[in-house]
Amino acid sequence: MSQTGSLLAALKRQLRAQGYTYADVAQWLGLSEASVKRMFAERHITLARLERICERLDIEFAELVQTMQTDERRLQELTQAQEQSIADDHELFLVAVCVLNGYSFADIHRQYRLSEAECTRQLLKLERLALIELLPGNRIRRRVAPNFRWRPGGPIQQFFQQYIANEFFRSRFDSQSEKLLVLNGLLSRAGNDEWQQIMQRLAKEFHELCERESALPITQRFGTTSVLAVRQWQHGLFKDYARPPQK
Repeated sequence: MSQTGSLLAALKRQLRAQGYTYADVAQWLGLSEASVKRMFAERHITLARLERICERLDIEFAELVQTMQTDERRLQELTQAQEQSIADDHELFLVAVCVLNGYSFADIHRQYRLSEAECTRQLLKLERLALIELLPGNRIRRRVAPNFRWRPGGPIQQFFQQYIANEFFRSRFDSQSEKLLVLNGLLSRAGNDEWQQIMQRLAKEFHELCERESALPITQRFGTTSVLAVRQWQHGLFKDYARPPQK
């Protein structure tokens, strides 16, 4: 991400933290909400407008830059060995997923059959992995970057894939909280690349939505898993009928 993109990402987090929306920013700058959305999406903003927003947020421009730099230093990915240590310990894996989703110590202890001592032990392991900082009073501060991800093809992703294969699709996807879309069509390599970029934007919107709702009580939020996948792929049955490529 460019420095402008990183700076605007830090600004958006400041807006969310103080409960402001694009509509508020539009009012401050005398613009339409659509113009503000486009300004953030295209990562194009004048210094005067940036300073005006900082003024309304009661933060110095230098503070915003410092926040951006702090975010950039946060953990973006674990090593293969670190992920393996989490994947091999299901109790640690449970706690890791909880804290990455914003659970407090009390939330974990209340929702799962872990004693306070067991929960503390696992949190200390995550602190050694630099995923979190365990503060006095068992407060948890996440140390991961907004774009933190599990390693592609790594131990955690492999665990999820195995779980998804065995459990995730055992549903009719007909309840109010479920939806399954299977899309099939013909795309060029360029079209495939464009679709992957759209999927990446959807993933970003999902994480931003999680951030916006992070202030809600844990009792009002529920584990939500979304699977986005694309392959140049054809079922083996169809391959048996395919003609060999012409030379």
